[in-house]
Amino acid sequence: MKLKTTLFSRRKFLNGLLAGGLGSFFASLLFPLLRSVIPPYKEPDEVRLPGADYDDMAAGEVRSFAWDIKPGFLKKNADGSHTAFVGVCTHLDCNVSYLPDRKKFFCACHDGWYDDEGRNIAGPPPAPLRRLSVSVEGAEIVIKKEPPA
Repeated sequence: MKLKTTLFSRRKFLNGLLAGGLGSFFASLLFPLLRSVIPPYKEPDEVRLPGADYDDMAAGEVRSFAWDIKPGFLKKNADGSHTAFVGVCTHLDCNVSYLPDRKKFFCACHDGWYDDEGRNIAGPPPAPLRRLSVSVEGAEIVIKKEPPA
């Protein structure tokens, strides 16, 4: 059955379709710009870890911890001190994993490699892993952002 009157004409339908398409296009251009201007989260100033969980680490052993929403790695050095890294690749911010059998950090996104000191040794990473400062306060290990050099 054909209706004598319609809710909207073909012209209104096509204009609405064109407006919706253009609106979607401009929103897809605007979203990345806004995301780069407004950071999605604020990185923590410090993280406190219970020392009892990390007391039994052997020299050269690396364990992960949460640096807010990013992974972090805590390494025990031969002299008993600790070194911490943010577990994010310096190439395109992919998460890095530690391979204990090779004693290296690996970024699977673009085959990036870092040695156990966080230095970039292969692949596209342009810089070493970002270091964090580590101190022991009582029964806690305190990991803080290193001030820029």
